[in-house]
Amino acid sequence: MESLSLRPWHDDDLPLLRRANTPEMTSHLNGPETDEQVADRHARYLRYAQTGEARMFAILLDAEPVGSIGYWRLRWKEQEVWETGWFVLPEAQGHRVAARALGLLIDDARRHPERRGKLVAFPSVENPPSNAVCRRAGFVLTGSETETFRGTQLTMNEWEFDLTAPPITV
Repeated sequence: MESLSLRPWHDDDLPLLRRANTPEMTSHLNGPETDEQVADRHARYLRYAQTGEARMFAILLDAEPVGSIGYWRLRWKEQEVWETGWFVLPEAQGHRVAARALGLLIDDARRHPERRGKLVAFPSVENPPSNAVCRRAGFVLTGSETETFRGTQLTMNEWEFDLTAPPITV
């Protein structure tokens, strides 16, 4: 099995965001961002590393960046939780990269000094692979919600993971 790890986001990772900003890769997110929005996203990820607002990572497969995953603060249903999101480039999809990366991220969130009891994810209801990643990782489907995202309505599943529960193997 290939070696998989998470590396904190750094300045050299902007090309990774650009490679993921295609109509195919963003079809479940209401389409790609502008070049300026991608650059702004990269700047936010770098700022998060400095401020501690979030933890963003490049997903490395055999030391090569193949995706991104992270978690950030969210107030959701009257609770302070962590929200997570990820992407994996097409050439690395179908090899459990996202599921393995999510397992590593869960371990990191459990060790985070700012204790939060839940990790939540909101993949589109039309994104079976990301919903399957949540299910395999032990998240519980608690509902769905439609919100405006990138100027269009997006219906998302609501998945919750109990960070206080004993660890599971993904």
